[in-house]
Amino acid sequence: MFGVGLPELAVIAFVAILVFGPEKLPDFARQAGRMARKVREFANEARDELREELGPEYADLDFKDLDPRTIVRKHIIEAMNDEDDEVTAAATPLAEGELPPWDVEAT
Repeated sequence: MFGVGLPELAVIAFVAILVFGPEKLPDFARQAGRMARKVREFANEARDELREELGPEYADLDFKDLDPRTIVRKHIIEAMNDEDDEVTAAATPLAEGELPPWDVEAT
C-alpha cells in the first residue's frame, strides 16, 4: 500500500491524534473512508467506460498492462526468448571433421 509499513502508519496515526484530537478523529476517519470509496467507484466506472468504448477486443483490458514498466519488461522478456530460440536453431552440431565457419572480420 504505497510503500507505507507498520511503523510509518503508527507515526501517521500518532500525528493525526495530536493534530485532530481524539474526539474528531473518528469523524475524520469516516470521511476519509467515504472519500476512498468514492475514488474507487470513480476509477471502476472510468475503467468500465473505457472498456465499453474500446469494444469487445479490449474486454480483458487491465490498467496494469498500461504501466510503462510492465510494457518494457514484457518486450524485453519476449526479445530474450526470441533470441534464445534463434541461438538454439542456429547452433547445429558440426559433422565429424567439419571446421567451424570462419569470419575474416571477427579477428
